[in-house]
Amino acid sequence: MADQGELFPIPAGSEPAAPLATRMRPRTFDQLVGQRQVVDVLRQLTRSGHLPSIVLWGPPGSGKTTLARLLATETNARMVSMSAVTAGVADLRKVVAEARVHRRAGLRTVLFIDEIHRFNKAQQDAILPHVEDGTVTLIGATTENPSFEVISPLLSRSRVFRLEQLDREELKQVVERGLQELHATIDGDAMDALLEVARGDARVALNGLEAAAALAGEAAIGLEQVEGALQQRHLLYDRAGDQHYDIVSALIKSVRGSDPDAAVYWMARMLEAGEDVMFVARRLVILAAEDVGLADPQALPVAVAAQQAAHFVGMPEAVLPLTEAALYLALAPKSNSALTSYGAARELIQETGNESVPMHLRNAPTGLMKSMGYGRGYKYAHDFEEGIADQVHMPEKLKGRKVYAPNPRDRKPGK
Repeated sequence: MADQGELFPIPAGSEPAAPLATRMRPRTFDQLVGQRQVVDVLRQLTRSGHLPSIVLWGPPGSGKTTLARLLATETNARMVSMSAVTAGVADLRKVVAEARVHRRAGLRTVLFIDEIHRFNKAQQDAILPHVEDGTVTLIGATTENPSFEVISPLLSRSRVFRLEQLDREELKQVVERGLQELHATIDGDAMDALLEVARGDARVALNGLEAAAALAGEAAIGLEQVEGALQQRHLLYDRAGDQHYDIVSALIKSVRGSDPDAAVYWMARMLEAGEDVMFVARRLVILAAEDVGLADPQALPVAVAAQQAAHFVGMPEAVLPLTEAALYLALAPKSNSALTSYGAARELIQETGNESVPMHLRNAPTGLMKSMGYGRGYKYAHDFEEGIADQVHMPEKLKGRKVYAPNPRDRKPGK
């Protein structure tokens, strides 16, 4: 067995020509970087001798495949891997048939399905009975929320573990171990660029490091080699720093200022530098309600549809619905009446406190409440001309107070 102090020893049987990320795959839980809370629970499960079916949910390069291998190894199980992208029901049946044979010989089979969210319902249904009867122990890996992508019967028979993106220090630890393996050095700017472009993905970091080292030869790895290896310029954008807030601010103000060119430019700066796609989508949804609002009520459905489409297709194609939404919002007429109206309502509440609901607006589900006057005198709007009843809807003490200040660009529904 490899030295326990090594983070990424070369697994037994690995060829030296294998990619660096493969050669350095951890062989024990102690050698795994990150995911400490999940690892502690999984370690206890393997020690108990009972390994339930598991779904590992996390971003790319967070260790899902590595954890599956470790679980199989630690429980002395046979592991069969398949990708949901290429495998079908026939492949599943073959694996199950082989698992039955091995089970009779006393050997457990761990079936690892990568990207399990890409299996359709029929494919997931096909594996369910064999998980139930213990023919196979399922370990599924997914980058998508399993609540939406894995069928309920399968999910209820599995334990879900959420893996987090490696943070900067954890990823740096991975890269430094890779440098030792390659007998290479790297300068500070190149290290920063590699860590930023990899975005917490250990596989991307190691593969990029290996390619950059090949470009550098005997010299220290510099920024030029990292950019050449990853085919991506190092963009100045720190998702937790000033650049993040400055560029987000520029995107918001460009849309608000009806500048479609700048809106798409700043959004592209964010996405190309690795910003979370859903963060960008959320900003567009907020802009649709805050800055376009009733001037074009269709803007909000456009933004929400873009968010859903971006989630559905993922990157890189997600940039298309997001760009469409950004252009629509930038070109749309603007009204901030939703923002100002809520602000005025909040100020009124802070000024006047908890005013009572008028009796005629209260619900009266019981006879006692009716006898106390709840709902008495309420005018049903549909009984009146144009569906408008002449009655007070604000608290009695606030009668006549306004919070909605119409914007001249606001469009009434249906117009």
